[in-house]
Formats: sequence, C-alpha cells, structure tokens
Amino acid sequence: MLLGIFPMIMMFLITSIVTLRERSSGTLNRLMTMPISKSDFIFGYAIAFCLLGFIQALISGGVMLGLLHVTVLGGTIPTMIVAVLAAFLGAALGLFTSAFARSEFQAVQFMPAFLFPQLLVCGLFVARTEMAKPLQWFADVMPLTYSVEAMKQVTINSSWTHNLSRDLIVVAGFAVVALLLGSVTIRRQE
Repeated sequence: MLLGIFPMIMMFLITSIVTLRERSSGTLNRLMTMPISKSDFIFGYAIAFCLLGFIQALISGGVMLGLLHVTVLGGTIPTMIVAVLAAFLGAALGLFTSAFARSEFQAVQFMPAFLFPQLLVCGLFVARTEMAKPLQWFADVMPLTYSVEAMKQVTINSSWTHNLSRDLIVVAGFAVVALLLGSVTIRRQE
C-alpha cells in the first residue's frame, strides 16, 4: 500500500519547491506577462509534473513488482494507474500549497502539517474501523485515505472492483479541485 503514498509525497515536495523557486526567481512574473491566465499556468505545470510523476510511478512500480517481486493480485496495470493518480494528487496539492509558502523551508514544512495527519489516519498503520469516530470522519474527507484504499483494493482483489473505481474517482476529483484552488490562490510576486 506504500505505492499509494510514496508517489504522492515525492511529487508534493518536488512540485511545491519547484513552483516556489519559479515564483521567487521571477520566472512566474515573466510568465504572467504573457497572455495566459493563472489556470493556464497551473494546468500547464500540472501536465509537466504529472509526466514526471508518471515516470516516477513507473520506476517505483517496476522496482516493487519486478525487482522485489511483491505479489499484487490486481496486476500491473491497475497498480500503475493507482500510483500515477497518487503522483497526480501529490503534484496538484504541491501546486496548491506552494502559493502559501514564502521560502523553500516553508514549502517543506507544509508536508508535516498537511500530509502527516492524513498519513496517520489513512488506514496504513491502524484500520480505520478501529479509530475513534472523529478520526474516521477526518479520514473520510482526506484524499490520502482513498489513495491507500485504492492500492489496497488492487492488492487484495484480482479483478477491477466498484470500490477501486470509486477511490480513483475521489483521488482524481481531489486533484482537480486542488488545481482549481491553486489557480485561484497563486499570486504574482510583488
């Protein structure tokens, strides 16, 4: 199930730091002088980072399935789809949170503040059904929960399930919402 988390965390860090660096170096200001909107900028960066996330997910999945011979009942393709969507979610969240950071150190600090609470309640360490109700409610509205659940579905089921489809739609939906919010919150360096 770590393959549902690893690409997300890596892409969150890479995206938030690189986007912040683009803003602080003045590249964002130069891009914003062109006739593009903020959403064009965000979605363009999202496409580039998703390509990078796709490559990272392929490498991670290749190591897991090929070199380490981890058994996944769902097969290679569903495993890679979940890993790529996790990377897409990480890139989208990184683009969104980079608008609030003023330095690379702050961008990195968003990871423990934003991702670690999700990591603790996503069901990786303790089954969500055994958590207190408020923690279950919190987990139910966090995207990492659905990424981990999707990877769990791929791991234990040999066929594509309705729950897997639902989890992937939720992960993709969270990513799109994060990109839309990122296009609203990104600002020019004054």
